[in-house]
Order: sequence, then structure tokens, then C-alpha cells
Amino acid sequence: MRDIICTAGPSDPAFEERHEHCCIAVVTAGSFQYRSSLGTALLAPGAILLGNRGTCFECGHEHAMGDRCLAFQFEPEQLEDIVAGVPAAKRFEFARACLPPSLASSRLAAEAEVARGDAIQLEEIAVRLAGAVAALQNGEPTAAVAPSAQDTRRVTRALRLIEAESEQPLTLAGLAREAAMSRYHFLRTFRTLIGMTPHQFLLRTRMHSAAMMLRQSDLTIANIAFDAGFGDLSTFNRRFRQVMGASPRAYRARS
Repeated sequence: MRDIICTAGPSDPAFEERHEHCCIAVVTAGSFQYRSSLGTALLAPGAILLGNRGTCFECGHEHAMGDRCLAFQFEPEQLEDIVAGVPAAKRFEFARACLPPSLASSRLAAEAEVARGDAIQLEEIAVRLAGAVAALQNGEPTAAVAPSAQDTRRVTRALRLIEAESEQPLTLAGLAREAAMSRYHFLRTFRTLIGMTPHQFLLRTRMHSAAMMLRQSDLTIANIAFDAGFGDLSTFNRRFRQVMGASPRAYRARS
């Protein structure tokens, strides 16, 4: 696994790169534009970047500065072996540039964040991630027509606000104002670009933050719930179990 931190911004030109291996990368912070022969996408935290070996690509930061990804690299025969064990999966080559944020990617990204340096655990996470991508790719519909560059820039502002202030009581109206868009247009465009609604993305961001605090701090579960932006402990416990597949106490014990 490679922990890739990029500090490029709008003034930095994009340049062509090449995937030397099959790549699956989970975005953990920031946002950027990804362009390859498989398509063009705005990638936000939780999204999964996909690249076939030998594919040329560009990453751009036209609307904001910096991002971070956890990148896993595979040989084609490794992916083929993994995909062979995934029910209903038809291909090991990627047909899309990315997959939107999902519960599976959120769980695996949180695990990978704290498993750095543990080669055996990271290998297991890599295999699980590749299997999850194969299953998700098999069920993904064809991508919609991309919104305009102006709308992408506006949604990026809202993305960055959610990421920076996820613990605050953010509302759809407030996020739409940040994006200078009507609520309906913002909601529709956000979902087209990111693959989920603003509320779902906010919940994913809060859950990721809470998962990291559970693994890396000694704070009480109640304090973590409030620090992550949840108004009461019961809501946090219920949501956490729904998203992460275990209660906060059990999740902390496993780590």
C-alpha cells in the first residue's frame, strides 16, 4: 500500500502519468479531478480510483488544493484470481474510472489507515478491497453525463466544507448557499458527481472520523459521538452499527 499525499493546487498544471500496475486507491482526504481512458470524475473522500495497468491518466486540482489516497497495486493475474472468487463478477479489468463512496470502502479505508506497517493485515485488506470493487463494479450503472466545470467547482466548495466542518450542524440549505446553487440543483448535481447525497456523504465523513478516534484515542464513546457531530449517543450507536457493521464498543475492541 502507498500513502499518497498530494499538495498540488489550481495553479499547478496537470501532467500525464501511467499506471504501472492495476491500481485501486481509496481517497481519504481532499478532492481532485481524475481523467483516464475510462472516463473523467471528481473524486472525494471515500471514492475509489481505478486504473488498469498501462493506462495513462491525469490528476488535476482545478478547484481546490491537495488530497490524500491509500493506493493498492496489483498484477493482473492477482486481480483475476481474486475476482474469480466473487459471485457474479464478470471481469477483472476495470471498466470505469472510479466507484462512488460506499460503506465497504469506508470500513476498509478506516482499517487501512491504522494498519500501515503491518504487511500481513494490509495484504488481507487489499484482497478484501479488490473483491469489494469487483462486486461493486458489477452492479454499477453507466455513468451519467458529467456536470459543467462551474458546477463541479461549486460542489467542490461544499465538499471541502463538509470535510473541514463535519462535526458542525450542516444543512442542505447551508451547503447549497456555499455552492451558490439552488437546493434542488445542488442536491442533484452533488449526487451525480459524488455518487451519494450530501447527507449520506456527511454521515460517511462523520463515521470515518469516529472510527479513527475509536482506534487511535482513549476518549469515551460518548465524547467521540459528540466530537464527530452526533447530537446524542443513541443515534450515534445506531448509525455506527448500520454503517460499520458493529457497535462502537465492539469495533474498538476488535482494533
